[in-house]
Amino acid sequence: MSIILNGNDLTLDDLSKIVYNREKIELDQDAIKKIIKCRDYVEKIVKENRVVYGLTTGFGKFATIRIPTEDIEELQKNLILSHCTGVGPNLSIEETRAVMLLRINVLAKGYSGIRLSTLQTLIDMLNKGIHPCIPEKGSVGASGDLAPLSHLALVLLGKGEAEYNGKIIPGKEVLKIAGIEPVVLKAKEGLALNNGTQVMTGVGALNLLRSERLCRIADIVASMTVDALKGTAAAFEPHIHELRPHKGQIISARNLNSLLKNSDLNYSHRHCSKVQDAYSLRCTPQVNGAVRDALEYIRKTIEIEMNSATDNPLIFPEEDKVISGGNFHGEPIAFAMDTMAFTVSELANISDRRIEQLLDPALNNDLHPFLAPRPGLDSGFMIAQVTSAALVSENKILAHPSSVDSIPTSANQEDHVSMGTIGAMKARTIINNVTVVFAIELMTACQALDCRGIKSSPAIEAVKHEIRKTVKHLDHDRIMNIDINNLTLIVDSDLILDIVNKFIDVE
Repeated sequence: MSIILNGNDLTLDDLSKIVYNREKIELDQDAIKKIIKCRDYVEKIVKENRVVYGLTTGFGKFATIRIPTEDIEELQKNLILSHCTGVGPNLSIEETRAVMLLRINVLAKGYSGIRLSTLQTLIDMLNKGIHPCIPEKGSVGASGDLAPLSHLALVLLGKGEAEYNGKIIPGKEVLKIAGIEPVVLKAKEGLALNNGTQVMTGVGALNLLRSERLCRIADIVASMTVDALKGTAAAFEPHIHELRPHKGQIISARNLNSLLKNSDLNYSHRHCSKVQDAYSLRCTPQVNGAVRDALEYIRKTIEIEMNSATDNPLIFPEEDKVISGGNFHGEPIAFAMDTMAFTVSELANISDRRIEQLLDPALNNDLHPFLAPRPGLDSGFMIAQVTSAALVSENKILAHPSSVDSIPTSANQEDHVSMGTIGAMKARTIINNVTVVFAIELMTACQALDCRGIKSSPAIEAVKHEIRKTVKHLDHDRIMNIDINNLTLIVDSDLILDIVNKFIDVE
């Protein structure tokens, strides 16, 4: 069955199904009525020759220029053509699908003045897997994501390029193959298609889903290192965290406790003389938990934005009003993406320190230096940690907030901008880097666990067994980036969580 869109209650779970599983969408019947009613009102305005921004005037600094009725179609087409100034690599297929979906959902609210037939064309494109090529650079996130959304709209006109069945095809040709007629834009339709925050929100939504998964995997990765270093589980006992009841911290501690339960290795050193572990082990719930709590705020922000009308002007037929406002300004998403960037970075910061704990002979003296099988002849994981350090340092630079910057555009008409789209792209890069750092920690933790000769918990042993299918035990130096890349793909999937969830419920 199709997922029904009405512009008001799209969930992140729905988005995931449509983006990744390619589930079909269709419009709610009440939404269709609202879209038609709003469109009828737009045509009434044009027929009455009223002066209304975006309908019968130019755009931005040209808002004072009246456009003759006979030129309105060219005005809307020119808006899309002139705003296709994006550069850089294209958004991924998944990101493009998220952007298309969110644009459709906004238009389904019935405040944009688009024709039902135009919106249906966009829906047909998404359902048939036609993905416009959208360059990721060129938006300052203020009057919405004008340039990238224009590249999306371009294919509706039979122009530009799109990915279809793994090939990049000219817009006119791909529509013909799919049996879709190109759109000739009418009054307000260009503006309805390219004005809004859907690029930063679409990329941000996928960032969030990946970050939430990373938070769960972070506890699994940390538990493996804790056991490999003969750390104590005492720091994760519930009554400690109940005295500082941050929700994320309590969940993370509960995960770590469950993961280490029934570990023979953990039990084997319960009477040792070691009093406490390094912060990177002992304070894992406090760090991972704080990231979880930040993501909860980000989730709330994104869910609101996904179902918000963010174009301009907004049309209210029942009130007989067309109102120019600023819902296109990306500040809420900009703040959310900056928060995501610097908080998710911390997952890698503490992971890198745990890697160092595993490798540095000054920090542990019962494992080979750098976990090298033949120290001196083999370097072991020495330079894998250097890669981790490089990525962590890159994240520190990328974590500088985009939203504190602004630059005037459009002859100072748009004199304060959010940089939210840049923030979303930076956060995506940080997430990619964190995923690699986790892969490196998993490799080193598995190597150390192998060296212990005593089994860890059933859940941890199951994860190690799965990893060993892809990354073999290091018995002599080899090319390691292949292992890192292969394990990164596993970290960026649900495989590890699926394995652990057979033993415990990772929250």
